[in-house]
Amino acid sequence: MSTITTVNPANGKNLDTYEEIDLDAASAKVEACHEAFTKWKLKSAEERAEVIKGLGQALRDNKEELAQLMTDEVGKLIKDSRDEVELCAAICDYTAQTGPKELASEPRDPSNAGRGIVTYSPIGVVYGIQPWNFPAYQVIRYAIASLMAGNGVLLKHASNCTGSGLMIADIFEKGGLPKNLFTVLVIDHDTSDAIIEHDKVRGVTLTGSDDAGKHVAQAAAKVLKPTVLELGSNDAYLVLEDADLDTAVEVCSQARLYNNGETCINGKRFIVTEKVYDEFLKRFVARFEGVKTGNPNDEDTDLGPMARTDLRDTVHEQVEKSVKNGAKIECGGKVPDGDGAFYPATVLSNVKPGQPAYDDEIFGPVASVIKAKDDEDAMRLANDSRYGLGGGILSTNEDRAIELASKHFDTGMVFVNVYGVADPSMPFGGVKNSGYGREHGRFGVKEFVNVKSIFVGQP
Repeated sequence: MSTITTVNPANGKNLDTYEEIDLDAASAKVEACHEAFTKWKLKSAEERAEVIKGLGQALRDNKEELAQLMTDEVGKLIKDSRDEVELCAAICDYTAQTGPKELASEPRDPSNAGRGIVTYSPIGVVYGIQPWNFPAYQVIRYAIASLMAGNGVLLKHASNCTGSGLMIADIFEKGGLPKNLFTVLVIDHDTSDAIIEHDKVRGVTLTGSDDAGKHVAQAAAKVLKPTVLELGSNDAYLVLEDADLDTAVEVCSQARLYNNGETCINGKRFIVTEKVYDEFLKRFVARFEGVKTGNPNDEDTDLGPMARTDLRDTVHEQVEKSVKNGAKIECGGKVPDGDGAFYPATVLSNVKPGQPAYDDEIFGPVASVIKAKDDEDAMRLANDSRYGLGGGILSTNEDRAIELASKHFDTGMVFVNVYGVADPSMPFGGVKNSGYGREHGRFGVKEFVNVKSIFVGQP
């Protein structure tokens, strides 16, 4: 039987070893999750909400232990790990507060019956395949919505944060969630494909690359199962002619470097109008040169290691290929000596089509700065991408920025004069190769439900 060994990316030392289970053992866990679901679905929405509220408290009660494990497994700054646990608890609070109302039955007045009722019924076991960059949040984001809807939940976590996934399961049980209702599967990719086909699995959700999304979507489509996909992106932040440059530099720096640059809705391409390009680039580079890289457990560290050395090496290869094709390194761009998966805060200029820095997602602390002729050209360049998850607009004309965001920006999310990751009340998801479906808000809780019509005649 194969094993998984987790490694601390800050120092290269092994953390723990876990044994993968085979298909028979994984199938037994699916059956147990389904059995737990058959009881959970009969609970009222209010009863489920009380349990979910308890899960939020359990996450807070175990915040330090979970935060430290996430930092050890993937190199997140410890302060960001703590914030992540708080966000997860806030998702539980929000879902417990709003879930019963969102899932309440709705009366209708059909023409072919005396009255009608629309109900939102759970569908069964939902299988989630999740990445490593937010070991808790990625899990909570889909799991809590599915549990609120009355479903059972399976998790296949990224191998390098296996411990975090298992700890979340323990925390959920401590918080009062019925046994087996949330189940972690420590399995390989072939077994994962077989789990998608399992007759007790009724929906699949994945956060990952667009290639992984295509694979999972095809596997689920073959067995007619709904999917929600949150995939990669190379989000553009537009610095318009009237932008306040102090705000623009600070927001764009946060957008690129948050979570060590390993976030799907990090800003990655910074499209700057010609009028302010030179001054923005000078200030932006100075900001990146001042970043302190180091131990993610130190409170004054700005940038920790990337999650794995192979991921760091991929980012460096993308930088080198971009430079070979004409990009210029303004700062950073060199793999440092020593242990760990560190990579410096890097700014590339002269970024154009045909370079990974323009065309692809660089999942690390590398910013691509692109010059636009004017505001109209900036929006054209922003939409010149196969992706469409998020993006940003920096402008002192807020009303115009909102109009551009709503009418012209071809993405699922837009940040105006601010950078943010997620909020429980706001839908999260994208378009084009960034996937489909929405999580959070009143949308996420209804992604995996049976919207059922009941027609009632006169007795």
